[in-house]
Amino acid sequence: MSMSNHPKAYGTAAVAVAFMAGVLLTLGFKDFYPDLERRYQRRRGQPATSSDSRPGSTYLPPVKLEDHTRSARQSMVGLPTPQIPEGIEGIIGNTPLFKIKSLSEATGCIILAKAEFLNGAGGSPKDRVALNMISTAEEEGLLSPGRGDTIYEGTVGSTGISLATLARAKGYKAYICMPNDQSTEKSDLLHHLGAEVERVTPAPITSTEHFVNLARTRAKEHTASGKDGSRGFFADQFESTANYKAHFQTTGPEIWQQTGGQVDAFVAGAGTGGTISGISLYLKHEMGMWGDLKVVLADPEGSGLYNKVKHGVMFSNTEKEGTRRRQQVDSIVEGIGINRLTENFEAGRELIDDAVKVTDLQAMQMARWLVEKDGIFVGSSSAVNCVAAVVTALKMPRESRIVTILCDSGTRHLSKFWKNVGELGVEEEHGAADLLALLGIKDER
Repeated sequence: MSMSNHPKAYGTAAVAVAFMAGVLLTLGFKDFYPDLERRYQRRRGQPATSSDSRPGSTYLPPVKLEDHTRSARQSMVGLPTPQIPEGIEGIIGNTPLFKIKSLSEATGCIILAKAEFLNGAGGSPKDRVALNMISTAEEEGLLSPGRGDTIYEGTVGSTGISLATLARAKGYKAYICMPNDQSTEKSDLLHHLGAEVERVTPAPITSTEHFVNLARTRAKEHTASGKDGSRGFFADQFESTANYKAHFQTTGPEIWQQTGGQVDAFVAGAGTGGTISGISLYLKHEMGMWGDLKVVLADPEGSGLYNKVKHGVMFSNTEKEGTRRRQQVDSIVEGIGINRLTENFEAGRELIDDAVKVTDLQAMQMARWLVEKDGIFVGSSSAVNCVAAVVTALKMPRESRIVTILCDSGTRHLSKFWKNVGELGVEEEHGAADLLALLGIKDER
C-alpha cells in the first residue's frame, strides 16, 4: 500500500523531520558542520563568524593574495637570479642522458642514450652544428643579420631543418638542396619553416649536380648577382670545422659531466663525421681517456666508413684493393653512412677503435623494439646507433657503461623508414622475444 493512502503515516514522518530540524537549530548546526555554516553564511552575504577559525574547525581563514606574494618574495631573498634563455638558440644543448632499460637488461651493461632529439630548434644534434656554423660565419663577416643574406646548404634533412629554424631566428633566409629520395616530411617541414627547397636527382659527389655541389653553386650565384647588397653563404657542413668543434665544445663536455667521467664506450654513426669526431676528441684528447674509452663507429649498409676503420681502405671486403663495387648497396637509413672521407670525419678518425656494420633489417627490428619495450620512437640513424651499442656491449665486461646518440624523432621518418617497418610486418609485437635472437647476434662473453 502507498503512503498516500495513509495520511496519518505521512503526517508522522513530516513531524519527525521537523523535530530533527528543530534539534539542530536549537543546538546550533554550526557546531556539527562548521564548513557548512560558513558556506551558508557566505551565500547569504553575511561575514563568517569568529568561531570558524577556532581549534577543531575545518575552516581556514582565507590567505590574502598580497600576503602570499610577500611570503614568496621573502623566501627567494638571496637566491640567484634564474637565467632565462635568449631566443630559441638559447635552448640548444644540455640534452638529457638516460638509461635505455630494455637494452641494458638484455646485455648486462648500462646503455645510456644522449637525447639529442630534444634540442630546442630543429630537434637533432645538427642544432649545435648549425648554430656554430652561423656564429662562426658572423664572426668572420660572411653573414650579417638584416642584410638579406641567405644560407645555402646541401643536406639530407636534419641540418637543413636546423639551419632553416635558426636562419629565421637570427635574421637570414635559407635555401636547401636535398636528394629527392629522402622522406617527404623533411622537405615539407623545411617549406613550413620558410626555406626554399630544391629536391634533386641523386648524383655522385664528382657531379656538379650533386646536392652539396649544387648548394655551393647557388650560394656563389647569389653573391655574384649583387642583388640588394645581400650575400649567399654556403654552410658546407661536411667540410666546415665548425661542425666537429660544436660537439667538442658542447656535446662532449655534457657527456663527461652527465656520466661523471664514468664511460667505457662511445658509439655513433657518421654522416659528416662531426659528432663522432668532436665527442671523441673531447673525451680522449681533452679529458685524457686514451686507454679507458672505446670509440665505435655505427655504419649502415652501403657506406664505406666501416671498411675504412676496419681495413684502412674504402672498399668492400669481397673486392680486391683498388677496385670499386659497380653498384653500391642502397640503404633506407638516412643521415649517416657515406662513401667519401670528410674533413670532419678525418679530424677524429684515428681515435675510432672499432666499427659495427648494421643491416636495414636490424635497424628496423631495433626501432620497433624500442617502441614496444621503452616507448622510444626514433628515426633510422638512432636505431643503427642502438644496434651497434648492443653489439659493442656484448664485447665488453658486464656493467660497462656505453653511451650512444638518439638523433631525431621517428616522425621525420614515417614515409620511408617506418613505412618499411610496417610493410615488412616488423610492427607486430615481439612479446617476450629475445633481443639478441631478434637481431641475429650472440653474446659470446
